[in-house]
Amino acid sequence: MKIDADDKSEDTKANTLSQMPVVPPRPAASPETRTVSAKTRNSSAGSRNRAIKTPASVKTFEMPLQPLPPPTTPASGDLKHAAHKFAIQHGKTRDNQPEFLTFKQHYCLTWGGIVTMIRHLERMLTSFAIPIAFIHGDRLADLSMEFELEKAPDVADLLSVIINREDVEAVINKPGRRFVGTHGNEIAATQIQSSWRRYRERSQYLEYRRLKWAAGVIAISWVMHIKMAKMRHQLRRTRLDQLDAFRRRAKKFSAQWDRIKNSRRTVIHVPSLGYSQSVRDTITDFGIRQNTQMARLCDIKDPNVDVIFISAVPLSDETLQYYSKLLGLNSAVANSNPEDQCDMSERYKIIVPEAIKSFPTHHMCLSSILKYSPRTLSRIKHLIKGRDAFLVTGVPHKDDLAVADVLDIPVLSPEPEVAHLYSTKSGCKRIFASANVSTPPSEYDVYSLGQLHECLAQLVTENLGVQRWLFKLDDEFDGRGLAYCDVPQYLRCYKWALREEQRYGEKWNKKWAQEAAYIKIHAEIPDILYSYAQPFNTKLFPTWEQFLRAFLAQGGVIEACPPSENITTLSTDLLIEPSGLVNMLTCGDQIHAESPFSCWGVSMPQSSIEPDALNSACQKIADACKSRGIMGYMRIDFVTFINPKTMEQELWALDLCLHYSDHLAMFRLMEYVTHGVFQPDTHTVEVTTSEQNRPRRRRLAGQEEDDGPSNCRYAVMSTRLLHTNLAVVHYSVFFQMCRAHGIGYDIKDKTGSAFVLVDSFNRERLGMLTVGDNLQGALATFARNLSVIHQEISAPNMQGVTNFKGAIADIEGILGTTVQNAQENQNQAGGNK
Repeated sequence: MKIDADDKSEDTKANTLSQMPVVPPRPAASPETRTVSAKTRNSSAGSRNRAIKTPASVKTFEMPLQPLPPPTTPASGDLKHAAHKFAIQHGKTRDNQPEFLTFKQHYCLTWGGIVTMIRHLERMLTSFAIPIAFIHGDRLADLSMEFELEKAPDVADLLSVIINREDVEAVINKPGRRFVGTHGNEIAATQIQSSWRRYRERSQYLEYRRLKWAAGVIAISWVMHIKMAKMRHQLRRTRLDQLDAFRRRAKKFSAQWDRIKNSRRTVIHVPSLGYSQSVRDTITDFGIRQNTQMARLCDIKDPNVDVIFISAVPLSDETLQYYSKLLGLNSAVANSNPEDQCDMSERYKIIVPEAIKSFPTHHMCLSSILKYSPRTLSRIKHLIKGRDAFLVTGVPHKDDLAVADVLDIPVLSPEPEVAHLYSTKSGCKRIFASANVSTPPSEYDVYSLGQLHECLAQLVTENLGVQRWLFKLDDEFDGRGLAYCDVPQYLRCYKWALREEQRYGEKWNKKWAQEAAYIKIHAEIPDILYSYAQPFNTKLFPTWEQFLRAFLAQGGVIEACPPSENITTLSTDLLIEPSGLVNMLTCGDQIHAESPFSCWGVSMPQSSIEPDALNSACQKIADACKSRGIMGYMRIDFVTFINPKTMEQELWALDLCLHYSDHLAMFRLMEYVTHGVFQPDTHTVEVTTSEQNRPRRRRLAGQEEDDGPSNCRYAVMSTRLLHTNLAVVHYSVFFQMCRAHGIGYDIKDKTGSAFVLVDSFNRERLGMLTVGDNLQGALATFARNLSVIHQEISAPNMQGVTNFKGAIADIEGILGTTVQNAQENQNQAGGNK
């Protein structure tokens, strides 16, 4: 960098130059002299620069020094446009240079503010150890006027008046530069101390905030805990009050039942599925599943009964019109005259709660939705005002008591807790044990893995003839929570155990005789279950591990599968009246389409066992239920088979459901369209027909032709018809298709088919009832209807998801069995003759 000779005194004063002669300032020269001097200075700049020494505090600074432009004397007219520039070297202003003196003279009137601004510049340049900075005087003057009455300028404002700003900024922006200048050590120490104090205070503040937040969370949690505890106590108190009111109304209901059942009354049907929340969450189309009992409307067959049906899904006008026509057949069926139809709309009401769309993802049961529908409850109260009324629910739930409490009416069902207890797989075993009815070899209330292995080993040891063992979850239903394992097939000691059983003979029932076999079987059970046990419902429980986790969480039952290939499962529906009278309402043989353990439909009445044996078992179970204070509707499932050892027919009680069933609802429809009466002694449905209107009966295979009138009716029914292609067919088109293929109901003969519409919008599910004057004819008609419907709504490339095919296959198997039995009976009758 070139430095004028006049700058040497400033360098000497700053003690930043070494061993350079001090030249006194020269007098002012003419412009020509200054030009020559500038040329001379430029030619000797290199040698003088080499004579400058860098101070110790700025040894690392390598900023190129730029020469000041040579001062010129502007013309008198251009004085106000001249640029005043001067230098600040090592934090000191060159106040004896001509440029600075000219600048000072020009701004003498405002020099006080400028001096203050120069001191700010000197302090800044000193703190960052800037060797030299060239200042634009006019900008400095403007800046001093701007900050004359305000706060001190910041670094950015001061940098705006520096000509070599880029070089100065580059030095300032170097990390740690501020610690190189004067008092750098003190500044560094101050910075370290302030950083530490800031870190310490910040840490203490964050810790304080964390503790304050934690205290707030604890306080809020405690407040919420107190509020929740109060709310739980209040709800518990409310539940107890509702239960007390339920018991009080039930006692009064029992005393007045004989009068109520023979007088005008209103029945409020709420087909709610009050399963636990975990079970409800796994049921697809939960609302439609609750609406499969639309046939409860047929209770208006009794002229003293009015029905209020609470629908779990919205119904379209087309569906409502169908039920209006179906229920209008009451007098036509009674008189066997299709023209005698009537309007029954005053006898029934279908109500959809307003909260049905308010909880779309909660899977709330219908009773809970009705509880949160005040307008619907007000309407029901208005409809039953001044009349005898009672509530008929589905699977009992606690909210049934809340609804009954609002309406102030009794409920024809047991207490929800009692119903839930004895409807579980373990609970019904207690009922069966106290009723002293035959049940499969089983163990219930199994909650641990060790107990599971021990109980299964003991059952296998005691029943070596049983080839398959079932595991049932307590809270599941309809065969959903089942798994199986063919234990004897994988036992290495099985043949040895059979020899031991033969060796001990009748003494095999003694524990000491079974001990050796039990020990060996128990040792193999864990590996067999882990390797070969399989759940039936793989959609709900894909693996045995998941099923076992659920089994141990909620408990379950280990049960023997009947040791026979020909097994018939049958269901009976009973009503324990509030007065204690037990009525058998219906019975039928189950039809399985989706799973061998899931009831898809029933053929009614049952024809698998003698009525007396079934009636005796049902009466014992009903008495055991009455002893526990149970009343209302219930369904009992049995299994019957031929014991291979004794060659005698056995009847095992399997399951007990304390609620109104789908089969009973469909039987109400059968009663409505036939005006038939179920005879519990003979298990037949008798109807009244006029012989002149009755056509000639068809002759079936293995059956003699019979021209005489038949007063018995048989039915095949299901509420679980599923076909996804039905979604593209409107109900009007569907019924036209059925009429074209002869699918309909004959009022005169009281035979044919009727449908139950359960879904107004998706239309994928529906129920069907087929009535015939013999069981084989009803089964054949039902299978034909399914086949025709499937062919009409399906295309080769669009078969859809359906359960029709499995049902048809099961019905064909039943038909083959019934024809074979009829032929055997005919042959036996001929031999006796």
